Amino acid sequence: MVNSTVSWRELSVLTADDVAELAARLEGDDYTSAFESLNDWHLLRALAFQRPELAQPYLYLLEIEAYDEA
Repeated sequence: MVNSTVSWRELSVLTADDVAELAARLEGDDYTSAFESLNDWHLLRALAFQRPELAQPYLYLLEIEAYDEA
């Protein structure tokens, strides 16, 4: 089970099942504090950069949009 306190160095050991569990928590949005959900969001974001093959199915949870600031 992935928990919100996974260090950035431990990203390399996460499995597809761990990421699916993380995504399910984010989708369920059933956290006791906003900080718990923010930790999971940051973890998924870090995975999107460091292990994109695992995060790809859940990128919609990050709500990343391209912005034109011109």
